[in-house]
Amino acid sequence: MPKMKTHSSLKDRFKITGTGKVKRYKAYRNHLLSGKSARQKRVLATQPLMASGDVKRLAQGLANIKG
Repeated sequence: MPKMKTHSSLKDRFKITGTGKVKRYKAYRNHLLSGKSARQKRVLATQPLMASGDVKRLAQGLANIKG
């Protein structure tokens, strides 16, 4: 049976914590930043944990990502 491969786009979009939870990035932080307040940019810079239902949906694509 062939090896399970990690989905290439998921490698850059998510990070696995030491306890196995999945961190994600927020949207709206890539461009047009001069029109956004410092507070908004600071809040967008945080990396929240993904919902458990979404983690289950992406589990196969995230199979081999290490923390």
